Amino acid sequence: MQNAQPPLVEMRHISKHFGGLQAVKDVSLSLHAGEVVGVLGHNGAGKSCLMRILSGAMAASSGEIRLGGEAVDIPTPSAARELGIETIYQTLALADHLDAPANLFLGRELKTRFGNLDKKRMLREAEAVLHRLNPNFKNLTVPVSAMSGGQRQVIAIARAIYFDVKVLIMDEPTAALGPSETEMVSGLVEKLRADGIGILLVCHDMHDVFRLCDRVMVMNNGRNVGDYAIEQVSKDDVLSLIIKGELPADWSDRRAA
Repeated sequence: MQNAQPPLVEMRHISKHFGGLQAVKDVSLSLHAGEVVGVLGHNGAGKSCLMRILSGAMAASSGEIRLGGEAVDIPTPSAARELGIETIYQTLALADHLDAPANLFLGRELKTRFGNLDKKRMLREAEAVLHRLNPNFKNLTVPVSAMSGGQRQVIAIARAIYFDVKVLIMDEPTAALGPSETEMVSGLVEKLRADGIGILLVCHDMHDVFRLCDRVMVMNNGRNVGDYAIEQVSKDDVLSLIIKGELPADWSDRRAA
């Protein structure tokens, strides 16, 4: 994807080591507005570590992060959120005993001028943002433990976009979802892309990757072993990068054909 604007976010020459173990080795990654980039690799390849660095959950040993062309420091998840970087983990990090509005504003509750929880406003705001994503969303006041996996994903995404997300990290968003819920989450990704939000999609489902992503960046043994527009590679090419750390020998010939 060609884009004249500076990337929403750039990770430049990021490395992370734990004693003698180097989990991330000189990795660079960029993401533009309205772009979905798949971050792929086997467990232990370094992709989760790289995403934790961007989300402020872990400090890099070396390297630089730039947001809109400006160097930024992201020492904590709170600092990442203030910069417009939100993460939706596979576990969703929802409080099962709370309803949708309480989860949406968890840790960032709206207050009245007297300092009390403004539950009515939180309900109104939650209803507006949830219906923006899914007009059929109901049962806002039931515990999220009673909701489907797809509804829970909507709440997690709504929480991110309500707070003016620019960069959204999604960790296996369709894992353990049925076909209809997977389709709904895919539709949400398309809506976010259309709104100009940049998405880093950590995913093992190759079908989702090729349906949703503009580019893929593959990690193997802590390194970035390939960054390609989705139309440049096949599923077999990506699997070769994941498993072997390199493209098949005939890739250049196929590209030239």
